[in-house]
Amino acid sequence: MDKTRFKTARRMQDIQPFHVMKLLAHARSLEAGGRSIIHMEVGEPDFETAAPIIRAGVRALEAGLTHYTPACGLPALRAAIARYYSDQYGLSIDPGRVIVTPGASGALQLVMSVLIDPGEVVLMADPGYPCNRNFVSLVGGKPVAIAVGPESGYQLNAERVEQAWTPETRVVLVSSPSNPTGTLIAPGELRQIHQLTEQRNGLLVVDEIYQGLLYEGSSSTALTLADDLFVINSFSKYFGMTGWRLGWVIAPEVYVEPVDRLAQNIFLAASTPAQHAALAAFEPETLTILEQRRQAFRQRRDYLLPALRELGFEIPATPQGAFYLYANCAAFTDDSYGFCMDLLEQQGVAVTPGRDFGNNQPGQHLRFAYTTGITKLKEGVERLSRFLERY
Repeated sequence: MDKTRFKTARRMQDIQPFHVMKLLAHARSLEAGGRSIIHMEVGEPDFETAAPIIRAGVRALEAGLTHYTPACGLPALRAAIARYYSDQYGLSIDPGRVIVTPGASGALQLVMSVLIDPGEVVLMADPGYPCNRNFVSLVGGKPVAIAVGPESGYQLNAERVEQAWTPETRVVLVSSPSNPTGTLIAPGELRQIHQLTEQRNGLLVVDEIYQGLLYEGSSSTALTLADDLFVINSFSKYFGMTGWRLGWVIAPEVYVEPVDRLAQNIFLAASTPAQHAALAAFEPETLTILEQRRQAFRQRRDYLLPALRELGFEIPATPQGAFYLYANCAAFTDDSYGFCMDLLEQQGVAVTPGRDFGNNQPGQHLRFAYTTGITKLKEGVERLSRFLERY
């Protein structure tokens, strides 16, 4: 039999694996064998979805609300999201610009598919969320990751964007707060990046999926800058609905129709019960719960950050949001992946190696997720301390 029959499309050569999934699978197998594992690798809140959201989902199922919604989402949910921006930021957002998607990943896939032709460039930061590169590659675009460091808070700035700009550049993609560093782009810097993309006839896409999880300063949104940019958000992180797979994009008016048209074809619609459940995410009772959880995440950060620094990890940029610490481990190793595997095997502590986040010194960096309680974080630090005794 001709083996070429089972070939994969050429685009798959550019789609890189999520290396932490191998580490997570090994951690789960150790747990199944009776080992105690401290999980600091998974970027998922450990809290259960807030009870008002669950109750709303159950009511939707019991009421038979299981049929398709319009491709752009349940009108009531689109309106609720628009009101949220009004309540939080004083913005008047037309609900017609809100497109509800199967997670923020669905939103990014839609946006890149609508904007990027084969060969066109999307600029992004390195380190950065790995799937962003793959969304660009999937549509034949060229992701160009720009090495950033603590001097810019691991974020792009207008100067770096301008230096990297070429005639093929179409989009600048930024994340604030970011994964894996938890840092923000200052509003003034974001404004300059937006002005540059506008002058160069490009477009700005802003990932704000950790927007609600801020611990320093006041929350903001790129939508205060202009209406000609895309903002991606999600019910997964701040709202604690990871498995419900629900996100949204707020698009410039001119792009709503093509995004709607594409969603009809590749998703049809986001989950109907999940959308009805999400209506409860904006209720006062739910927001009170989410604020308590935000404070809990802040307490975890304020414990883990100095604890890791005391152990000898270099964390030069204090994260203002999300639930990650991006640590330089060069004092101990230049092979962060091997370090992570040994740490897991020997001490039962799971963290993420830098290789998942780009090519900017990945062997010298680790990501710690404080998505578990203080008690377990303390146990994890004690185990990590024992592990480091050999160095």
